[in-house]
Amino acid sequence: MTVSDSWDMPLRTKLLARALSRSRSVERMQSADAIARSRAWFAPARAPFTWVTGSVPAGVEIGGTSFRARDGHEVAVRTYRPRHSGHEVLPAMLWFHGGGWVLGNTRGYDPLCAWVADRARVAVLNVDYRLAPEHRAPRAAHDCVDAARWAASDASDELGAGIRHSGLGLAGDSAGGNLAAVTAQVLRTEGGAHVGYQALVYPAVDATMSSPSVAQHAQAPILTRSDMDLFLAHYLGDADDALAPVDPLVSPLHAPDLGGLPPALVQTADLDPLRDEGTAYAEALQASGVEVRHTNYPRVPHGFMSFPGATRVGGAARAELAQWVARHARPGTVG
Repeated sequence: MTVSDSWDMPLRTKLLARALSRSRSVERMQSADAIARSRAWFAPARAPFTWVTGSVPAGVEIGGTSFRARDGHEVAVRTYRPRHSGHEVLPAMLWFHGGGWVLGNTRGYDPLCAWVADRARVAVLNVDYRLAPEHRAPRAAHDCVDAARWAASDASDELGAGIRHSGLGLAGDSAGGNLAAVTAQVLRTEGGAHVGYQALVYPAVDATMSSPSVAQHAQAPILTRSDMDLFLAHYLGDADDALAPVDPLVSPLHAPDLGGLPPALVQTADLDPLRDEGTAYAEALQASGVEVRHTNYPRVPHGFMSFPGATRVGGAARAELAQWVARHARPGTVG
């Protein structure tokens, strides 16, 4: 794909989008080797990369653990907690990374997850859920639901210093925002964990791809309509028992009932094919009586939260996310 000079973005955002466009393409996501190489990459934790991604705060300790999913598979979890928390029982926020259910890894989200842990004083649990096409829908959703139930149980006490088992946060970006929304719906209906809030960052919530912004931004920087088609083809597959695009386990916007869900922050990007479905989900939640805060950030493409140094609003978006988490994870926090 190419990034047109007509896109109304700040120069530094446009330059980064152009560089990212040269480094990846739909054609390169067709083979297993290409997918594996893309999954393995993350920005090094050094300058000049950290000028773009942000750095990991010195006050955060990064660790790792795992839990056993419903089919017996061990799912890895990358953890972030404020240092010197002592015997404090920390609220927990689960993070589900983006990448179209096909790409992405937990280490690539170190700057963002560590920053939220530091600013909101929560334990962030970054879940390495299984990816397509090796694992079709709803495997990723099942892993995320199982992760929340694990975090809500005594089994998660092996993390060391305690985490609070109630009032969990569910958060993620893009496909991870989809998984956070799906997990919130499943847990509301089936139980197994108490969720205090959700934070959905430019979430993919409608696999029918029928929103106007999908056509308007079909050739947008970072995420195109062709990308979305390929990701969904990998995630859904074509088997006889494949989930339909309107199944709520794939498209939470199409759930028949959104009442009773936890408070939701929905952040969207104005130059994003997913903009309108994120907006529609926020409106549908609000119409169902759910507490919602929706912010649409101007002049930024999909994925902008991961490169705040190349945007004018990335810092504000991260601050809004941390404030939302702090206010709901720690009632009484000003934010």
